[in-house]
Amino acid sequence: MRTSRIIYLVVALVVVTLAFSSVFVLDETQQAIVTQFGKPVGEPRTKPGLNFRVPVVQKVQFFDKRFLEWDGDANQVPTKDKKFIFVDTYARWQITNPLQFFIRLRDERSGQSRLDDILDGETRNAIASHELLDIVRSTNREPEVSEDYMEDLEVLEKITVGREKIEALILKRANERTADLGIRILDFRFKRMNYVDEVRNRVYDRMKSERDRIADQFRSEGQGEARKIQGNKERDLAKIKSEAVRESEQIRGKADAEATSIYAAAYNRNTQTKELYNFLKSMETLEKSFDEKTSIVVSTDSELFRYLKRAN
Repeated sequence: MRTSRIIYLVVALVVVTLAFSSVFVLDETQQAIVTQFGKPVGEPRTKPGLNFRVPVVQKVQFFDKRFLEWDGDANQVPTKDKKFIFVDTYARWQITNPLQFFIRLRDERSGQSRLDDILDGETRNAIASHELLDIVRSTNREPEVSEDYMEDLEVLEKITVGREKIEALILKRANERTADLGIRILDFRFKRMNYVDEVRNRVYDRMKSERDRIADQFRSEGQGEARKIQGNKERDLAKIKSEAVRESEQIRGKADAEATSIYAAAYNRNTQTKELYNFLKSMETLEKSFDEKTSIVVSTDSELFRYLKRAN
């Protein structure tokens, strides 16, 4: 009796285990295929919920239904105009046919490796077929000039294709190559571009020489303005001096005329005043004409001799 119970219990346990192992659950982010001895069986399971399989014999391969990330490695690529640049790219992709994906690639790791070959190859081909300006710019926009001296410098060359169209071209060609892999590339973008060291140094040297030219231009204009200001200053100073001299001469002339008028009026008043005037003018002449080492010879009938004799 006990043996039969044990057998029934074991059988029930096996049945329950098999029943549970025959059921698998898909959530909203997953899709799956069922394989039997390594070969896919039936249609892909894409709807979330309960699904069934034959236990032990069949296995379930799960795949992500969401958008997946692909991040490329930065590679050195030559452009059409022979300029070497480092290009770093990224993309988003999705498994659209899990059965075809399993047959061709097996798992996501193989899918990423296959995308490396496809996207890197198409990126190289596209960059090698276009010039650098088309890769880094998307439109023929007018530059915004923040300083007056930059007006002559900020002249952008025209592009014929543009970065966005090149990205769209790479995306289109890559999707053509992944059509039979059960995946679809949703988006492709250039993440970063940069010159190789040799080219970057030449670009920096050219930028520095351009800024040096602008500095020399400013310096030349400043020196010219300084000379202009200095010339205006000297001209104004000379004008002020000449006007001052003219005015002083006018004042001095008026003063001399007034003094002469006063002297003449005083001279003509009377004999004593006239005599005093003559005496003062003679003394003034003596003071300005002689010093301790001067010797003079005067006649006896001169006014100067008369005053000197009278002083003795």
